[in-house]
Amino acid sequence: MAKASTSKTQAAKATKDTTTKKSSGSSIGAPAQHNQTSRKGKKAWRKNVDIEEVEKGLEEIRTEERVVGTALHKAKDSDLFQIDVKGDDSVRHYAPKFSSSQLTSAKILAQRSAVPAVVSRTTTSSSQKRKAGLSREEKDRLLKIAKRSRKGPFNSTADPAELESGASIVGLSEAVKQSGSYDAWTEEPEPEAIPDGLETVQKKKIRAPSTSKPRDNIEIPAVTRPHQGSSYNPPVEAHQELLLQASVLEAKKIADLARQAEVKLKMDSAKHDADEPYDITVPTGMKLDYPVEDAELSGEEEAAAPSTFKQPKMKTAAQKNKAARVLAEKRDLEDKKARKKLLASIEMAKTIRKTNAKLLTEREALRIEKHRQLQEKLRRAGLTGQKLGKHKVPVSQVEVQLGEDLSESLRGLKPEGNLFRDRFQSLQQRALVEPRNLVLPKRRKTRIVEYEKHAWKNFDREFNP
Repeated sequence: MAKASTSKTQAAKATKDTTTKKSSGSSIGAPAQHNQTSRKGKKAWRKNVDIEEVEKGLEEIRTEERVVGTALHKAKDSDLFQIDVKGDDSVRHYAPKFSSSQLTSAKILAQRSAVPAVVSRTTTSSSQKRKAGLSREEKDRLLKIAKRSRKGPFNSTADPAELESGASIVGLSEAVKQSGSYDAWTEEPEPEAIPDGLETVQKKKIRAPSTSKPRDNIEIPAVTRPHQGSSYNPPVEAHQELLLQASVLEAKKIADLARQAEVKLKMDSAKHDADEPYDITVPTGMKLDYPVEDAELSGEEEAAAPSTFKQPKMKTAAQKNKAARVLAEKRDLEDKKARKKLLASIEMAKTIRKTNAKLLTEREALRIEKHRQLQEKLRRAGLTGQKLGKHKVPVSQVEVQLGEDLSESLRGLKPEGNLFRDRFQSLQQRALVEPRNLVLPKRRKTRIVEYEKHAWKNFDREFNP
């Protein structure tokens, strides 16, 4: 027995070595499990047998039937082949000329299967006719006759007994039907005048506002390209140029602070006078004249005091007439000068008109140039430096490092600026966000208020007699 089993094992091993490994998938596309090493057990069932060659042959026969109409091995040779022993000279006369249908693409599209198509189930003419749907009015009429409940607004049910009294379905109003069709800026047609002899009052036309938005003219990109001098290893000229820009902005800030300090100093000096002591009982800016005692006056002051209050003397009639004549002569001279000036201006009317026209032209040109400069500034710099509301649009800061702070390498680079601040300033400069100042949260300061109760006011008197 041992010898027989040994020989069976050797035979099985030889068979295993001689068999070749088959493919696990079919080229046709059908699933297959053909890699079994043994034909025993469940794997030896018929569904696991490799029939790829059979499927390939059947697929070729199906292709022949689609193209020709039958299998080629069933057709006769006379149907498939024809031997032409004699040519036809007249072919070129009736042969078709070039046509787009002779193209290869047209031939491929013109190929149709010779096998007839599958016919779907037959349909009768009665089933093809659709029943006409009921209109809303017809449906309401039938429901009213049948006294069936109908749905009202907000999914409510209408009482069929009270349909006559207004409890029926509420339809859409005329305003809802015409919603969205009215335009406030369209010109309405003029009403026809009624020949009644009276004036027709026409409605005033409303014109569309022609205000321009500033952000339509701004062409600043959302993220501006940084200056070449802000690099970690910039060229010398670009770095010096950026340092000059930063120094100009810093000098302007220092000048503004100095001007504000000077204004504050003037305001403080106006409140108090350096020569007089400050009195809290007297209102600010008000000076009092203190009375001087009579004993302190000297003899000279006493003698000079009554002379300051002399009564004016009355003019005589001759003096009054003389003053009237002088005033009349003065008025006549002024009238003559005015008349002479007027006559001279009439003669120079053309010159004056030309001068005024030239002046107006220059002013108009200056105004147009100023407007153009403002538009150009708005296009390039946006709303930078302009005051909108309470606050002013901030100017972008110049981020630059000094020569000794340059790292000259990415490893030692120190970040400069704030991306969030730059982004917010860009939104303000492009008129997308109104200018605001930074508001820091303040800590609420609680103040302790002490109250003395009435019982404790007389504590010492009652307990310490």
